[in-house]
Amino acid sequence: MRAQSSATSTAAIAAGDPAKVSAAAGTLQAALGVVAFSLTFPATAWGLEGFGTWSLVAVRSVLAAAIAGSCLLGLRVPLPHRRHWAGLAVVGTGVVLGFPLLTTLALRTSTTAHAAVVVGLLPLTTALLSALRMGTRPSRTFWVAALVGAAAVVAFTVQQSGGALTAADAYLFAALLVCAAGYTEGGRLARVMPGWQVIGWALVLCLPLTVPATAVALSLEPVQLTAHSVTGLLWVAVGSQFLGLVVWYRGMAAIGIPKASQLQLAQPLLTLVWSVLLLGEHLPVAAPVTAVAVLVCIAVTQRARG
Repeated sequence: MRAQSSATSTAAIAAGDPAKVSAAAGTLQAALGVVAFSLTFPATAWGLEGFGTWSLVAVRSVLAAAIAGSCLLGLRVPLPHRRHWAGLAVVGTGVVLGFPLLTTLALRTSTTAHAAVVVGLLPLTTALLSALRMGTRPSRTFWVAALVGAAAVVAFTVQQSGGALTAADAYLFAALLVCAAGYTEGGRLARVMPGWQVIGWALVLCLPLTVPATAVALSLEPVQLTAHSVTGLLWVAVGSQFLGLVVWYRGMAAIGIPKASQLQLAQPLLTLVWSVLLLGEHLPVAAPVTAVAVLVCIAVTQRARG
């Protein structure tokens, strides 16, 4: 791989210009990303059946980086311009390292259903950071719908937890901040390079940390390979950490970060369904009501001018 010249950069941008993706296609890609992410918590719960917290996080990152690096190398993708490395570091810190680690720590004591509804605040957090970072100014209708959707998620969370916050919630709230930063920076970078390269380079950039961490974690934490643990690991590595982020960043680049982020309001409700089907957790009675409220908010935000 070689440093990217200005001529090569122009050609690469033209070849993967997100502006050429229609709004409908961008919405579909972002939605596919949400579906992939909605399986992350159940898959993590499966992975924790056979792996330790640190082992699961480190191994998933290394596996995802191996896939991404092979794609980058096989297609002879030139190195990103130097001005993009800082943004890629933010993506790596937030999406590759911070969010997986913090949510995995939370899931040691929290149910996937509870974690899902707390992380349901991610769309609003992402929209807020996007406004600060990129100067976006969504309409008042957009913000009202986003706040109503977030309020529905908060009400659901408080109702299910009995109003008490736990250490797991602290991990989850911290995960919201770092992930929103990674999403915002990744969405910005996806405007100048293909989305799969954004997450691909972020994963590769983290290898100097994740490879040693994998070696240490596997030597200290016992590993029990089962159908559930292996399946969970493979999904969080391939589906959540790489493929899901590929379509997610491309979708964000096409329809804008604020609108794409609101599609994630549906993520906690999808995760609730997976938690029942895959983990046998109890589906709260309030879930259908919250689902309707959230879906209405999504429809409003998609129609509002962002």
